[in-house]
Amino acid sequence: MEILHITSRRDPRVKSAAALRDSPVQRRKDGLFLCEGARLCEDAARSGVKIRACFFTRKAQEKYGRYLEEIGRVSPEGYLVEEPVAKLISSTKNYQGVFCLCESPQMPGSSSEERPLRKSSCVVLENLQDPGNLGGVLRTAEALGVEQIFLLGDCCDPFSPKALRSSMGAAFRLELRRAEDAGALCKGLKKEGFALLAAVPDHTAKKITELPLSARLCAVFIGNEGNGLEKETISLCGERVTIPMPGRAESLNALAAATILIWEMQRKEGKADEGF
Repeated sequence: MEILHITSRRDPRVKSAAALRDSPVQRRKDGLFLCEGARLCEDAARSGVKIRACFFTRKAQEKYGRYLEEIGRVSPEGYLVEEPVAKLISSTKNYQGVFCLCESPQMPGSSSEERPLRKSSCVVLENLQDPGNLGGVLRTAEALGVEQIFLLGDCCDPFSPKALRSSMGAAFRLELRRAEDAGALCKGLKKEGFALLAAVPDHTAKKITELPLSARLCAVFIGNEGNGLEKETISLCGERVTIPMPGRAESLNALAAATILIWEMQRKEGKADEGF
């Protein structure tokens, strides 16, 4: 890896990195995202994400040399940057001084013709807006053995800085698929043999703990933090399911609900029995 020195915050490479940090539109346009943090950048390198360039400070070079060595094996360009430059690029106050410019992994659509669907139970997230929630769901899904996640409608960017930090690298390894239309997605999943379960905070829905999930492929639909699933999406799913809550709370936030639903789905399939 060739190493060059950047001292100016006005350097176009620095401006480009900062734009990718802040703008989902820019990330989509360029097909790139900015990864921050020594461990997360090394994780990207180990997970097969294509790295275009690495930025690091002198302090980071001294402290995180082992991580940078791994990143350097796959990064064609390296930039030693001064602290003011790193501060401009960073999305955190207490930054480590390690950043990677990465190519965004391809996210196919919902059609099996574009890429065959994995024949294992999956999760569909509709209109999730909080990147921390999205990243947390991805991390939970990977930990519990889910391999495929559909991002339906207006979901936030899984490669935004906050989502990446929350996912702890899960976004690099899961198969993420975009789906614009609930009707087309539901039709495709049903055709492939999936049972569609709409998660709703409604005591009249079937309890997720009482469903025979082990006997079939399942796709659990989880909705927006404030509004839940769209009414049309609920109607397209074959069953409405809910989490039994004997306490006083009327609902759970999206991350907590997703964690319970994924755990129960994977437990019934025998994938959540190995412990932590």
